[in-house]
Amino acid sequence: MLHVTKLAVGVPDIETLRGWQAERMRMHPPLRHRTRNFPRRRAEVIDGGSMYWVIAGTMLVRQRILDIVEDQRDDGTACTSFILDPALVPLAGRPTRAFQGWRYLEADDAPPDMPAMGAIIGLEALPAALRHELRALCLL
Repeated sequence: MLHVTKLAVGVPDIETLRGWQAERMRMHPPLRHRTRNFPRRRAEVIDGGSMYWVIAGTMLVRQRILDIVEDQRDDGTACTSFILDPALVPLAGRPTRAFQGWRYLEADDAPPDMPAMGAIIGLEALPAALRHELRALCLL
């Protein structure tokens, strides 16, 4: 299994990503992220891999990659689409430097999912900005 990391450009928090993706899925299902380059290691990625989103400098959330297919943009330009599961899984945050495009992420290097206990102790009740800062500091 192999994962992919991608910057969520212009996305300030997980809730905004969720909203944007819900709108895209409503307008043009299935949920997809379009990119220029087709991954050479496709088989490894679709064998349980996830898209790890970097939001405001921190790897904060992931979602399962269901498939990777050749596609076309609205103007007819060829591209690649990562077909994504709509479920967003919060992560124990990890600061991540900016990069262009997407990058492979080995399973052993991926940050862990947010502990299920987090909802029990009320972490989701904290303001989004505070959760973001705590994750950026790797305190959550």
